[in-house]
Amino acid sequence: MSNILEYIWLVPLFPLIGFLINGLGRNYLSKTFVSIIGCGVLLASFAASVYFFMSVKSGNSEVVHLFDFISTNSINIPFEFQADALSSLFLLIITGVGFLIHLYSTAYMHEESSTHFARYFAYLNLFVFSMLLLVLGGNYVIMFIGWEGVGLCSYLLIGYWFKNTDYNNAAKKAFIMNRIGDLGFLLAVFWMIQQFNSVSFGEVFAKSPQASVAVLTGITLLLFVGATGKSAQIPLYTWLPDAMAGPTPVSALIHAATMVTAGIYMIARSNVMYTLAPTTQTVVAVVGLATAIFAATIAIKQNDIKKVLAYSTVSQLGYMFLGLGVGAYTGAVFHVMTHAFFKALLFLGAGSVIHAMHHEQDIRNMGGLRKKLPITHLTFLLGCIAIAGIPPFSGFFSKDEILAAAYEANPVYWIIGVAGAMMTAFYMFRLYATTFLGSFRGTQEKEHHLHESPAAMTIPLIVLAILAVVGGFVGIPKVFAENAHSLEHFLSPIFAQSEELVKKEHALDHTKEIGLMAASVILALIAISYALNRFSKKPELKEAEGFGKILANKLYVDEMYDAIIGKPLKAISAFFNNVIEKAGIDGFVNGIGDGVQYASRQLRLLQSGQVGSYILLMVIGIIILFIIQLFVQ
Repeated sequence: MSNILEYIWLVPLFPLIGFLINGLGRNYLSKTFVSIIGCGVLLASFAASVYFFMSVKSGNSEVVHLFDFISTNSINIPFEFQADALSSLFLLIITGVGFLIHLYSTAYMHEESSTHFARYFAYLNLFVFSMLLLVLGGNYVIMFIGWEGVGLCSYLLIGYWFKNTDYNNAAKKAFIMNRIGDLGFLLAVFWMIQQFNSVSFGEVFAKSPQASVAVLTGITLLLFVGATGKSAQIPLYTWLPDAMAGPTPVSALIHAATMVTAGIYMIARSNVMYTLAPTTQTVVAVVGLATAIFAATIAIKQNDIKKVLAYSTVSQLGYMFLGLGVGAYTGAVFHVMTHAFFKALLFLGAGSVIHAMHHEQDIRNMGGLRKKLPITHLTFLLGCIAIAGIPPFSGFFSKDEILAAAYEANPVYWIIGVAGAMMTAFYMFRLYATTFLGSFRGTQEKEHHLHESPAAMTIPLIVLAILAVVGGFVGIPKVFAENAHSLEHFLSPIFAQSEELVKKEHALDHTKEIGLMAASVILALIAISYALNRFSKKPELKEAEGFGKILANKLYVDEMYDAIIGKPLKAISAFFNNVIEKAGIDGFVNGIGDGVQYASRQLRLLQSGQVGSYILLMVIGIIILFIIQLFVQ
C-alpha cells in the first residue's frame, strides 16, 4: 500500500473546488447552498489535515512529487509538496481556525445579496487554498506561488466593499506594500538558483553549510524583506491596520490563521540558512523587537476596536520574529499557534460587538456590554487574558518561551520584551474595560437593539475560547515537567540540523527561568489591574492630547511615508505626465497631425473652381519644370 501522504494534495484541493463552485455559480446559488459549500470544503480539508497530521506524528514524512513545473537543461523545479511536522501543524491551524471563521461568516455576512455573499465565500476559499499551497510547497517557487496568491486574495477581501473608495485605497495599499516585500523574496529565489542550482528545501539546506556566510546573509536578508512585507514588520507594517477595511471575519483570517504568519513559516522553514547567517538573525531579532514595542505604543491610544487588535497583531508578530532571531524556532511556531487561537477569538468577538452595535466600532460609544452580550463578553475576556500572558492560558507558555530564549541571547532583549508584554496587557484590558464594563454610552436606540449574536457566531467563539485557554499545554516548559513540551518533540526533526550546527547548551537554570516568568506575569497583572480600575470607572472619551495625540495618530508614520515617498513620486509622475508625455511626446505626435491638417487646409484653397486660376497654376508649373530641366542638364 502506498504512503497515505501521497494524497496530501487533497487538503488544498477542497477549498479550490469551493472557490470554483461559488465563484462560477455566484449569480445562481442560494446563500444556504453557498454556505454549505464554503464551509463544507473547509471542514473536509480540516478532516484530511487531521488524518495526515496523525500520519506525520507516527513518524512519516515525505516530499510528494506531483509533476515537473519547470524543466530545462540546467535546472528542474518540480511541483512538489512537503509533508512533514511543520507543514502538517500549519495545515491544522489554517483549516481548523479557517473553518470556524467560515462558519462565523455565514451569519455575519447574511445581509449581503446572494451574488456578493457567494463572491465573498469564493474569495475566502481561494485565500485558504493559497495559504495551504504556501505551507505545503516543497520548494521556494511553489511557496512563492502561494505567497502571491494570499497577496491577491488580501487585495480582493480588503476591498470587498469596492464601492467605498477608502476601502479600495486600503486594498491597494496592502497589495503594493506586499509587492515591495515580494521583490526581496523573488531576488532571493534567483540567488538560490544561481548558488545551489535548486530551490527544493532538501537540496538547498544540504548545500547551505558549504556556501559562504556572505552569500547566506544576502539570501536570508532578502527573504526577510519578503517576510517584513507579508508579516507586517517595520518598515512595511502600515498596510495591516488599514486592512481593517474588509469584513471582520476577513480580519480574523488575515491576522490569525493565514497571511501574516506566512513570513514566520518561511523563516522557520529556512531555519538552517538563518542559523548559518548570525548577522541576519540579529537583524530579525532587532526588527521584531522594535516592531513589537512600536506597535504596542500605538495600540494604547487607538479607539477603533479593530485598530487596537490590528496593532496588537503587528506587535505579536514582532515577538514571533524575536523568537526566530534568537534561534527559538519552536517558540516562534508555538506562538503562531496560540496567537491563531486567541487573536481569531478576539477579532470574531469584536465582530460580534460590531454586529450588536449596528456597525459601530468606536469603543468610546460602547460600555456595559457584558450583560447584553454574555457569551461574547466571557469569550473576549478569556482571549484578553490569553494574549496578556497570564498562566495557565495559552499565551503565557508561548510568550515566555520566546522571552526566555531572548534573555539567553541578550538580557536587554528580555527587558524590552517584557515592557512590550506589559503594554499588551494594558491596552487589551483598556479595550475590554471600555467596551464591556461601566455603563452604556451609546444611543438609547442602539441600547434597545443590543442582543447576543446567533449560534453560528457564538459557537466559533466558544471553541476558540477553549483553545485559547488550553492550547498552551502542548508546550509546557521543562522547568515544570521534563519532556512535557510535546510540540518541541514533534517539531524536532525540522530544527534538528540547526540545533546540530549551534550546539547551544541551555544556559538558564530553573530558578532564574521561574523568576523571569514570575516577573513578567506580575508586571502584566499590575498593568491589567490599573487598566481595569482606570477605564471601567472613567473611560477616555475626549480626544487625546500631547503625546497621546501623536500615538492616536499612529506616530504620523503614514503621513511621513506620504511626505517622503508618496508626494515626491506623485510630483515626478506629474512631471512625466505633463512635461514629458503631454508637452513632449504628445506634443510632437499631435504636432505632426496638426501640421498635416493645416497644410491640407491651405492646399484646399487652391481648388477655387476658377478656370483662370487653374491655367495660371499650370503655366507656373510648366515654368518650374523648364527651370528644373535646365539645371539638370
